[in-house]
Amino acid sequence: MSQFPAPIDDRWFEDYKAGAVYEFGEVLVTEEEILEFAGRFDPQPIHVDLAYAADGPFSGLIASGWHTSGIFMRLFAEHYLSRVASLASPGVDELRWPHPVRPGDRLRLRARILETRPSRSKPDRGIVRTRGQLLNQDDRIVLSLVAINLLRRRG
Repeated sequence: MSQFPAPIDDRWFEDYKAGAVYEFGEVLVTEEEILEFAGRFDPQPIHVDLAYAADGPFSGLIASGWHTSGIFMRLFAEHYLSRVASLASPGVDELRWPHPVRPGDRLRLRARILETRPSRSKPDRGIVRTRGQLLNQDDRIVLSLVAINLLRRRG
């Protein structure tokens, strides 16, 4: 792991180098947040019903994968994506939740730059593909995806 070569408010396409790996942040996941998110957006019993979850397939309450994705996006935006050059994302590939997130878990972001290339159609920008992962306090991967981002090139 290394330190990003440029601060987030002066980070451009050229600062993202294939092969680089960074880790950022830490978020504590609480039972209250799990219940609140799931109650609004993913009201399955394993996410909202403590008694059901205790006897369910995960032997306890777990966060919705979509909640976990939201935590990922918060850390990705706060620590990795440029505040001056990020334009948009056409999407993500390979979204997986290999291990559940439980109350009390502490999650951090790992970002590995897979590929960078200048845009063929718009020379003022480039495309960055990043393997993003959230890891818990036991170094278990709880989310994995490949993010695709469009970033401006230096003036």
